[in-house]
Amino acid sequence: MAETADSKPSNKRFRKDKPWDTDDIDHWKIDEFKPEDIKGPFAEESSFATLFPKYREKYLREVWPMVTKALEKHGISCVLDLVEGCMTVKTTRKTYDPYAILKARDMIKLLARSVPFPQAVKILEDGVACDIIKIGNITRNKERFVKRRQRLIGPNGNTLRAIELLTKCYMMVQGNTVSAMGPYQGLKELRRIVLDCMKNVHPIYHIKELMIKRELAKDPKLQNENWDRFLPQFKKRNIKKPKKTVPKKPKKEYTPFPPAQQPSKIDLQLESGEYFVKDVEQKRKKRKTQ
Repeated sequence: MAETADSKPSNKRFRKDKPWDTDDIDHWKIDEFKPEDIKGPFAEESSFATLFPKYREKYLREVWPMVTKALEKHGISCVLDLVEGCMTVKTTRKTYDPYAILKARDMIKLLARSVPFPQAVKILEDGVACDIIKIGNITRNKERFVKRRQRLIGPNGNTLRAIELLTKCYMMVQGNTVSAMGPYQGLKELRRIVLDCMKNVHPIYHIKELMIKRELAKDPKLQNENWDRFLPQFKKRNIKKPKKTVPKKPKKEYTPFPPAQQPSKIDLQLESGEYFVKDVEQKRKKRKTQ
C-alpha cells in the first residue's frame, strides 16, 4: 500500500528514535588512523616501484633524505636505485596504516613526473588524492596537441592558476601527462577540464561555469534547486564555408577509338627541317676544329 501523509508506515524497525545521532555530528568526517587502531604487524610485505627519467636523477638525489624522513613517520621504507633508474617503497613491521603504502606509491609517481618534493609530500595527508591524466593519445597532430596543451597553462600561467583556485587542486602539465593533487571533487572537475581542452573545448568556458557555481553555493536558498538555468549554455558553431563554383567542362563525344598518337620530338624536327640543319652545323664545327 502507498503511504499517505497522515498514515504511519507499518514497518518501524528502521524508524526508531536515535538519541545519540544528533545534527552536530559530521557523518562524512574521516578520523585519523593511529598506531593503536591496529592489533599487530602486517603478515606480508607490500611494495611498489616506478621508473623516473634521467633528468630527474640529480634532483631526486638531493631530496631523497627528506623523502626517507617523511615516509619513516608512516613506517614505510624507500629505495632509490640510480643504476636501474627506479624508486621503490615497501611496508615494514612498523607500518600501522594499511593505506599508507598506496599514498607512498602516489608520492613516488608524482616525484617521477617533475612535481617538486614540498608539493608531492602533501599526498601523505588525509583527504588529498592524486590523478595522473594521460593526454598524449587524444590528439594525433603534434602541432595541434602542443597548442591545446598550452591553453591549459595560458598566457603567463593565468589559466592554470585560475583552474587551481577554482578546483582547489595543484596541477602540473608535463610532457604527455597532467599531474593533479587535491580533494576528490576538485580532481573530478579538473579531469573534465583537461580532457575537454584536448578535445578542442577552451578551458575558459569551464572556468566561467565554476565561478558561477561558487557564487550560487553561497546562497542558502538555492542549495536544493537546479542550477542549469543560471549556467551559460555554449553551443558549437559549425559555420559552413561557401562552396567554390567550378565552371562545368563541356562533355566530349564518346568514341570507341583511342586518340591519335602525338608526334615525337624527332618527328617535329624532321617536319620543320631543323633536324637536317643540325647535321650541317655539326659538320662545319668538325671542319673548323681540323
